[in-house]
Amino acid sequence: MPTDRLAGLRIIALLAAMTALSQFFRVSNGVIAPELVRDLDLSAEMLGLAGSAFFIALTVMQIPVGMMFDRFGVRRTVGWLTALAVLGALVNAVAETGAMLFAARFVIGIGCAGNFMGAVLVTSRWFSGERYTMVLSWIFALSQIGVLMGATPLAAASEFYGWRAAFVIAALITALAGVLFVILVRDRAPGDEFGASAPESVAQILSGIVEVWRIPGLLRVFTMHLFVYASMVTVLGIWAGPYLHDVHGLAALARGNVLLAMGAAQVAGILAYGPMDRMFNSRKRVVIAGTLATLTVFALLAAIPKPPVWLAALLLVLLCFVTAYGIVVVAHGRSLFPDRLAGRGVTTVNLAQAIGSVVLPIATGVIVGAFPATGGAAGAAAPEIAYRLAFAFIGCMLALCLLVYLGAEDSKPRGD
Repeated sequence: MPTDRLAGLRIIALLAAMTALSQFFRVSNGVIAPELVRDLDLSAEMLGLAGSAFFIALTVMQIPVGMMFDRFGVRRTVGWLTALAVLGALVNAVAETGAMLFAARFVIGIGCAGNFMGAVLVTSRWFSGERYTMVLSWIFALSQIGVLMGATPLAAASEFYGWRAAFVIAALITALAGVLFVILVRDRAPGDEFGASAPESVAQILSGIVEVWRIPGLLRVFTMHLFVYASMVTVLGIWAGPYLHDVHGLAALARGNVLLAMGAAQVAGILAYGPMDRMFNSRKRVVIAGTLATLTVFALLAAIPKPPVWLAALLLVLLCFVTAYGIVVVAHGRSLFPDRLAGRGVTTVNLAQAIGSVVLPIATGVIVGAFPATGGAAGAAAPEIAYRLAFAFIGCMLALCLLVYLGAEDSKPRGD
C-alpha cells in the first residue's frame, strides 16, 4: 500500500478514536442515569444540568479552540486539551454530589472541545473535494463506537464493577489515545503548501473571527446546526434511559441494549447520509429531508400515549438514524470558509451545536422536573406525559431552526 494511503488511513483511525472518546463522554450519563440519581441524590433538573455541563464547556471553548487551531495546529491543541479530559474523567469517578458531577463533566467537555472540529479541519486538508463528506462520514461513523461503549458495555460495567471504576478505565484509555494522537497525527497532507506560511499574529487571528461572522449565509447554517445533533444527544445521552426506566420499567442491561441499538442506528445513518450530498449534488436538500424525517419521529413520540415497549424502542432507534444528517450540516458549514479561516470557521459553526446541546438538556430537565414523581413502572418515576412534552418541545425547536435554514444558499459538492 502506498505510503500516502497508509498515512491517510492512520489519520482516519486516530481522528475516529478521538471523536469516539468524545462521543462516549457525551452519552455516558444516559444509561447510568438512574444509578447517578440514586447514588448522588440528583433531581431531574440537576440531571439535566449535569448533562449540559459537557456542552457548556464546549460552548465556552469553541472560539478559543478555533484560534488555537489556526495558531498552533490541531495536533498540539488536541494533545494539550486531552490531558484535561483525563483529569475530568478521574474526578467523575470520585464524584459524591451533583456539583462534583457537573464540575467533572465540565472539565471533560473542555478536554474534548477540539476533537470533533479537529477532525473536520484535518479531514478537509487531507481529503478535499468530493471525497470530503464521504471520508468525514467514515470518521463520524467510526466515532459511534464511543456511543456503543456508552450503552450496554457501560451498563454491564456499572452493574458488575460500579460506574466509578468504568470512568477510571475511560481515563486511562483517553490518556493512551491522546499520546498516540500527538505522536502520529499530522495536520496537513504531504505537499500541502499552506501550512508553510507564517502564522498569524493574535491581532490577525481576532480580526479573522470578525471576518468569519461576516461571511454570507453563516447565520442560517449556524441556526440549523443548533438543534440537529442536540436533539439526538439530549434523548440518547440523557432521557432515553430514564424514559425506558420510568415508563417501561426496563433494568440497566435492557436499557443498555436499546441505547446500543440507538448508537448502531447512528452509525448506519451517518454512512447513509455520507454520500447523499454527492448523489444529489446538494447539501441543502439532504438537510431539509433529514429534518422532516426527524420531526416526524418526534411527533410520534410526543403523540402516542404509552406505546408498547417495542414501539418506543423502535422510535428511539429510528430517531438516531434520521438525525445523522448533522454530518451534512457540518460539511455545508465548512464550505463557507477559505482555508486561512478554516479553524475559526468550523469552530464557529460548531458553537451552534454546543449551544443547542446546553439549552435542550436544561430545558427538558425543567419540563420533566415540573411533574411530581409517581409510582411508575419501576417505583418512583417521572410520569409519561413529562417525557412526551419534552419530546414535543425538542421537535418544536428543531422546526423553528428549519424555517430559518430554508433561506440558506445551497452548498453543492461538485460546485464548491
